[in-house]
Amino acid sequence: MTQSVLQIVLRHAEKAGAKRVTQIDLTIGDFSSIVDDSVQFYFDILSQDTIAESAQLVFHRVPGELRCWDCQATFAPDGRSYVCPGCGSVRVQVVAGREFRVDSIEVE
Repeated sequence: MTQSVLQIVLRHAEKAGAKRVTQIDLTIGDFSSIVDDSVQFYFDILSQDTIAESAQLVFHRVPGELRCWDCQATFAPDGRSYVCPGCGSVRVQVVAGREFRVDSIEVE
């Protein structure tokens, strides 16, 4: 995943004629199972000797959100249960929180 982020960043930065990437804004959903520290760790290693070396990664978290198939209520899970608070159904789908994307890149 981190390699893909770096490839996206380098492709867009080089297309813009950037000499250096200074900041990368990432959006990560709480259900994505992606750990900020792991992304940072691998990015620091993979970006060595590229124009993205030493770029600051800024993580924006998107909370998980579910929708009930039965009553259509939308709710945030409490971390222990995914039961709909409106009707008690367990038939739910994820509507937010699986994101993992590069939102913006700052360059020199």
